[in-house]
Parts: sequence; structure tokens; C-alpha cells
Amino acid sequence: MGLALKHIVVSQAGTYHYRRRLPRDVAHLIGKNEFKRLLGETQREALKNFPKVNALYERIVEEARTSAVTKANATPLEVHRLAKIRAAELAEMKVYIGGRELTGADPEAAELIRESARSRGVSDPVERGAINLVANGGNIARPVPTIEDAKRLYLTEKVTGDINEHKRSTRLDRIMEILSHSVEGARPLDRLTREDAREVRDHMIRDLAMKPNTVKRYIADIRSMVNLGLREHDMSNVGNPFNGLSVKMESLAVDERHPIPEDMLGAINGTIATQAGTDLWQLWQMLEGTGCRLAEVAALLVEDVKLDTSIAYLDVGFREHRRVKNQSSARRVPLVGQALKAAGEAVKAAGDNPYLFVQYAGVLQTKSGRGKTKKDATHASNALMKHIRKVTADPKITVHSLRHTMEDRLIRARVDEFDRNLVLGHTKGGMSERYGGPDARLEAAEKAVRGALGLT
Repeated sequence: MGLALKHIVVSQAGTYHYRRRLPRDVAHLIGKNEFKRLLGETQREALKNFPKVNALYERIVEEARTSAVTKANATPLEVHRLAKIRAAELAEMKVYIGGRELTGADPEAAELIRESARSRGVSDPVERGAINLVANGGNIARPVPTIEDAKRLYLTEKVTGDINEHKRSTRLDRIMEILSHSVEGARPLDRLTREDAREVRDHMIRDLAMKPNTVKRYIADIRSMVNLGLREHDMSNVGNPFNGLSVKMESLAVDERHPIPEDMLGAINGTIATQAGTDLWQLWQMLEGTGCRLAEVAALLVEDVKLDTSIAYLDVGFREHRRVKNQSSARRVPLVGQALKAAGEAVKAAGDNPYLFVQYAGVLQTKSGRGKTKKDATHASNALMKHIRKVTADPKITVHSLRHTMEDRLIRARVDEFDRNLVLGHTKGGMSERYGGPDARLEAAEKAVRGALGLT
């Protein structure tokens, strides 16, 4: 009676073998279509060895697929590491030339291996790197570690296995999002500059409306990640630009970001209107017409947009998914002109979704079974900055410059400081700011905005 287990065949000699076709993707990766192993000469031996051999098959399939994913997402440094491992295998392999037995490390054998790879059209970066290492006697410089390498090292050394692993992993992803505004993940660690560090800090305060203590905590996390990357990659001679970076609100003087000149603003408006998505154009119009911070508009709920009132306005305040910068930032901001039109269009486009701009609200979204994503004002800022940079390369012109533009317009319209603060959410702590009901404040703010935009 034969065995009932799958994948077992009996040879003509009566021996038992495990034979199983490899999945097509795995076969392509390892260069074999079938997995074969001897199970034994008797049925008893085959039964005993089957679980071990079957487990080996499963492991080979899993490791091949994992390796493929790893290679696809590998940084240049990780490719180099994998190539060194593979190069050691190539250096030990036997190569026969003219009846002579050589190892792959022999220059003549190494050249033959390289020529063979070229003729076969080998494209795998690890295999190509390994062949080059062997052919050059291992004399190929290691790629400089990048921000992404530092992040992956930090994840392995400091996060994985921690009691708060999920929370810390999520925070690490958030850190990389913040960095991406100014520093791409592929940036080598030795090319980080103090200017990069200052821009990351200013972005958190200026565009994300974070409080100083929050910014300090994120800077500390970034500093720790970069320090670990520099230390563990033997780059102690490279300074960390995030060391000693001060975080003070008063350090961000008003003139650090310029208002956008009117002629330049017209060009930027034309670029965003014709080249950006509808949602970004609506967001930009609301920013220009209100002077709000980007994070304040990007995170609005539909119910925060009050259109059916005598004066349409945005209700900017604390929400579960969004914090305001300070108490004076919680306010009613009037909607007039193009900002009012854009807000109405955005409400209509949102439909049944509670968020006005769900793609930038900083909430988790599920996309057709492809997992959850979380986008916020950082993504909106990055998207808008791409269009601004098509018009100007001036580093002092940013999305936040629209707030300075609104303040300049208010000043030119001879709006007094108290009413300017009502619109922009500033405070000077004066006694007069404690008085006046919300309706009166909204009326004063609307009059100020209309004057600034020339709509009176």
C-alpha cells in the first residue's frame, strides 16, 4: 500500500522522494522549477523524514519571497551588505579553466564569473554587486549610510521588541514624515546641514502649528536617531546638525518668512489652479482668503464650515484629531470672496465624509484593502511647495508666507492690531482682548478681512 501523503514519489529503484513544483515567482527567484529531496529507502524512513523535508520546502519559499521584498526595498548600504555575503560564497566556489581547479577569488576565475553574468544579463543588484566585489578583490567603497539607514537601524536597535513597540514604531514613521518636508530619506548622513535642521524645526512650528515643547520632543527623537546612525556606522567624525538646536518661539521672527508679492502671488495662483488637484486649489484659496495656518484648514471638519449664517465663517478650535496652537488660535475666521466659494465647493465635494479635506486631515484611511494611511498638513505643505517652487526658488517664500501676506494686507487696509489678531489668532495678552462676544468679534473680523481683500 502506497503512502497517502502528497508530493511523494517512488523511484524505479524503490526509493522514496519528495518532489514538489515551486511557485512561479519563487522559481524565477532561485532559478529552479522543482524542489526534490530523498526521503529514504523505506516507507518508514519516508514517513519519518517527510515533516522535516516539507518544512524545508516551506522555509525556502518564504525566505525567497522575503529576500525579494528586502532587495526591492533595500537601501544602497543594505544592497552592499547582502552583496558582501554573496561575494564570500562566490569567492569559495570551484571554477574549472583549462583543466585547472580555481576558486572564485582567483582573478582569472573572477573575470570568468563576471563575463558569464554579463552574457546571462544578470540584473539583480545584489548579485551584480557581489560579482564586482569578487572581481575587484573586495576593493569597492561602502555606500554612505542615509537617513533611511539610520531609521531602519533605530527601528531594529531601539524599537523592535520594546514593550511599546507599536506606539514607538508609529512615532518613528511620523518623524520620517516631518523630515521629508526638508530632508529626503536617501540623503547621506554626512550631507545633513544645520540649515536642514533649522528648516525641519521651523516647519513644525510654522506649518504644523506645534507647540515648542512638542517640537523639542520631536527634535530629541530625530537627534537620537541620527546619533545612533552615526555611531553605529563608524561616522563619529561627522557632526549631528540637530545637536544643540534651540526651539524658541521668539527665534522665529516675523521676517523669517516673507509675504508673497502680489505679482508673484498671481503667478502661483495660476500654477496651482491649473496644475494642482481641485482639493489643493480649494485649500490654497481658503488659506489666502483667511490667513489661517495650514494645519488649521487641512484638519477642518465639514461641520466647522459655517455657511448658513449671516456671516459665513470657519470654526477653528480644539478637536480630537487636531490641536490649536494656543488659546487665542481658537476663533471664528470669516469667509468672504474666493475663500467662501472654495469652502462651499469643498463641503460639497466632501459628501458624507466628516472631514473637509480627508486626505490631509491627519486621520487613518483605508484604501481598497491596501492598508491604512495617515496624511496631514505635512503632505499638503509638500504638495503645495512643489507648485510654489515652479514660480520662485526664494527659500523665504513658503506656504506659511500667505499668513504674512494677509497681515500686510490688513496693515495696508489700516486695520488696528486688535482686529488683526482676531483674524490671525495672535495674542498680545492685552486686557482689551478679554472683552467682546463671539458675534461682535466675528463682525469685526469680517470687516477687517473685507478691507484687506478690497471687498468693502
